[in-house]
Amino acid sequence: MKLFFILVSFLFTNYSPSPASGSHIEETTVWGQTGHRVIGLIAEVHLTRKASRKIEKLLAGKSLAFVSTYADELKSDRFYSKYSPWHYVNYPLETRYNPANRDDAGDVIFGIEQCIEVLSDTTSGIEDQQFYLALLVHLIGDMHMPLHVGREEDRGGNNIKLSWFSKSTNLHRLWDSDLIESVNLSYTELAAELNKQLSKKKLKQFDAGTYLDWVEDSHEAAATVYASAKQGDRLAFKYSYKYNDLLFTQLQKGGVRLARLLNQLFD
Repeated sequence: MKLFFILVSFLFTNYSPSPASGSHIEETTVWGQTGHRVIGLIAEVHLTRKASRKIEKLLAGKSLAFVSTYADELKSDRFYSKYSPWHYVNYPLETRYNPANRDDAGDVIFGIEQCIEVLSDTTSGIEDQQFYLALLVHLIGDMHMPLHVGREEDRGGNNIKLSWFSKSTNLHRLWDSDLIESVNLSYTELAAELNKQLSKKKLKQFDAGTYLDWVEDSHEAAATVYASAKQGDRLAFKYSYKYNDLLFTQLQKGGVRLARLLNQLFD
């Protein structure tokens, strides 16, 4: 526990990102740093004033975008290995999430629920609140990366090997980072553009339901992603033209829904 509080303190005083190692299902960080930061920045735009003030105070002035990648940085430390299964959930396509089938180590739904429990408890210490808020920001982002609500047999698309502009990759990494990096915008530029494109109709649609509804929504998106490519495909611009809209929508949903949840917790 002493090590835990030292590392949490380090995050909010001298945090410096370092390359993250993947969990036992991931080969890369979820959404990459860009995707997580886009979701965090979009969420900040849609926070209520009260929630925004409370969060800013709790995070000692750090932004949601800044802390959004912290949960991936922790993977390099075995002390935090128990959190690795919280980054995803696997269940067969065309079925619904069933907590009765949950692995003992937990999954992304379990992780989100643990974060909500700590942040809802008025007796939680500030270090715990900081840690679980940063973790919650990340897990909501993870949930909206379709292949983190994918199939167990191919490790969330990691086993589906592809070529992206003649470079070896896999379906998971393609959606994790290859597609979003091909847009060639900074996370602030992309977040601003995607937020500008959020119509009132989209906002109302995305800002509905609970995280249990959202995981099913991402599971449906996963089915689309799985159908988009097969083992050995050589992909390039044509794939971007066809699937960037889904990529952008998932980022928008992640940001809007993160704000919804944080408003419920802090306003």
